[in-house]
Amino acid sequence: MQTINVKLQPGAKLPDYQTIHSSGADLYALLDTPITLQPLQRALIPTGIFIELPPGYEAQIRPRSGLAINHGITLLNTPGTIDADYRGEIKIIVINLGDKPFTIENNMRIAQMVISHTLQVTFEAVTELTPTQRNDGGFGHTGL
Repeated sequence: MQTINVKLQPGAKLPDYQTIHSSGADLYALLDTPITLQPLQRALIPTGIFIELPPGYEAQIRPRSGLAINHGITLLNTPGTIDADYRGEIKIIVINLGDKPFTIENNMRIAQMVISHTLQVTFEAVTELTPTQRNDGGFGHTGL
């Protein structure tokens, strides 16, 4: 298992996995006072954590499915990408797509973080691409 260094602000919680096979580690809000989001309102929620990813990795920030289905709470810029050379605080762009106000409390699980391998490549300009059966078919071209 890979180890990721995490710096915590006072009161912040380490990301953690809820089950032994969870892909995403939960991230927790670090708030002095609760924040209530009205429908269609968004806010930048601090977590109080700073991570040190090894080269060749990224952290993807994703919504929590329970908040999405039960309250209409999701994330903008999702999945958000934390690059291996970023050392700032991880903050979460939360939006309320539900029809009722939703209050985010301190230490509430607000997002999940998935650590993934990445690959940098060399891009080369060409005049044609190798054809495939699909070619440029997209956006529902195979039907429902």
